[in-house]
Amino acid sequence: MVDLLLHIDCKCTLFAEAVRGQYCDLVSRVFTVVQASPEDGDVVGEIHAESWRAAYAPFFAPEFFAEAVRRRRGRWHDVLAEGKGTAMLAALDGRRLAFSYFGSSPTRLESAEIFGFYGHPDGWGTGVANALVTASLGRLREEGFRRVHLWTLRDTPQSRRFYAKSGFVESGAVRGHDFGDGNLIEQVEYELVFR
Repeated sequence: MVDLLLHIDCKCTLFAEAVRGQYCDLVSRVFTVVQASPEDGDVVGEIHAESWRAAYAPFFAPEFFAEAVRRRRGRWHDVLAEGKGTAMLAALDGRRLAFSYFGSSPTRLESAEIFGFYGHPDGWGTGVANALVTASLGRLREEGFRRVHLWTLRDTPQSRRFYAKSGFVESGAVRGHDFGDGNLIEQVEYELVFR
């Protein structure tokens, strides 16, 4: 297992500042990505819960949603201890803000599946998700996978843009998924073939 450390210097040119109407200082950001352990269950649960709170509230009844967020916050110690999949945890300047969870696909031979990819809202737009997807895909490639797929909610344009930008393409497959409230929510599948 190799942990990933990225040091990124973000520089703004005068032209970019003028176009964006922003002022920008020279910024140095450090992204780290490590494999999560059961001891990371609290932080993984916090990321999962806060990501859900920010992105998925419109899809569920308030009572169900509050319980779903609570369950996501508390389940990760056990999931990580089981060791059935791999969880990667990404930090920006030392603050852990995103995680992925992946393993062998239960439905496709010789393919991996990303079962979860979540970022804390405080990390949205910072590049921490880019560092995480790079490290996660690198790990899958190192493990010998040639393909990876994932499912995301159809009506979440932010996540769909992110996966497309990361090299995934829509497979055309669609499914209804019940998150526990008895209602099917449409998901679309994305896949990536390693070259």
